[in-house]
Amino acid sequence: MKDHFRDLAIFGGNPAFADQLFVGRPNIGDRQAFLARVNDILDRRWLTNNGAYVQELERKLEEYLGVKHCIAMCNATIALEITIRALGMSGEVIVPSFTFIATPHSLQWQQITPVFCDIDPATHSLDPTRVESLITPRTTGIIGVHLWGKPCAIEQLEAIAQRRNLRLLFDAAHAFGCSHDNRMIGGFGDAEVFSFHATKFFNTFEGGAVTTNDDELAARIRLMKNFGFAGYDNVIYIGTNGKMSEVSAAMGLTSLEHLDDLIALNRRNHEAYGRGLAGLLGVRLVPYDGNNRYNYQYVVLEIDSESAGVDRDLLLQILHAENVMARRYFYPGCHQMEPYRSHFPHAGLLLPETEGLVQRVMSLPTGSAVTEEDISRISSIIRLVLMNGSEMTEALLRRGDAA
Repeated sequence: MKDHFRDLAIFGGNPAFADQLFVGRPNIGDRQAFLARVNDILDRRWLTNNGAYVQELERKLEEYLGVKHCIAMCNATIALEITIRALGMSGEVIVPSFTFIATPHSLQWQQITPVFCDIDPATHSLDPTRVESLITPRTTGIIGVHLWGKPCAIEQLEAIAQRRNLRLLFDAAHAFGCSHDNRMIGGFGDAEVFSFHATKFFNTFEGGAVTTNDDELAARIRLMKNFGFAGYDNVIYIGTNGKMSEVSAAMGLTSLEHLDDLIALNRRNHEAYGRGLAGLLGVRLVPYDGNNRYNYQYVVLEIDSESAGVDRDLLLQILHAENVMARRYFYPGCHQMEPYRSHFPHAGLLLPETEGLVQRVMSLPTGSAVTEEDISRISSIIRLVLMNGSEMTEALLRRGDAA
């Protein structure tokens, strides 16, 4: 073992970081401003059921996103389920497999079959050229995912949906604060769903929202998120409980006051990683172009094992040993998870780009919990590993730590 490996924890040295650095560690914002709102909530004794803070958050998000309607929800998964039902989706709906499991689960939960479509390897998002071949008489909709905060092929999917009379829903869980052609994500398709989970750069602890410019759809979703109530003791529609609490809305309003600062911080972090990893063979930092607004929430690497000399999982193992909790996305692909693995055992044959990408992609820590010094040290670890890839792999193989 060469001397330049001696400080890596995986070779018996000390971890680079005393505390673990996680992907998705929450941004807290102004604690005093948040606590002041919480005290106000306690004084009002109105904790949920469309309280003042939920209404204020919805109004401010409508203004920020440039949409007619924003319906706050308890989380994005319930928001997806309610919106899918409100849109009348049934039968089969086309979705990418390279997404968080909540996307297909929100269909399967309602006995709708998710039909997995491959992705464009350049964008990591749904490939519109493959969508049309998957449409059958049972197809009622398409769900596109704005991955990494980058808009998916919106116009192409809208054209297919219009031509084939299908509903079009966008999973915008990654895309709050992002834009497409000078329009904020939120007003495309029939509706869009945002996640405000604690791991998102803009969070409400737990939460989400549906946005739409369709008045009738918005009214139906509002009914459905509150058991179908239209006034006191008057249920006029089937529904469930999707309401956001007042304390979650208070967190959202507090986060919204510092949104630009959080985005600027994410951008600085992304650029710092770009400098730290520049010139490394076999590493591609997924870029953000200057044509749109982005939240820069995700620092995503593609690792080409042949060029790098180290595969993604070995690099991940070493980073974890150094207390850098980088993670794979969205391994191993939704089609390889249950119940889809049993329902569609040969789905991977139609998803070659997805199957390849899940072996290459990883995400690095960012956000307010990560400093530029942290990023420099993380980049140095990656640089050390990749510049000595074959040598390190051989050393680990000798130790029995690598497959």
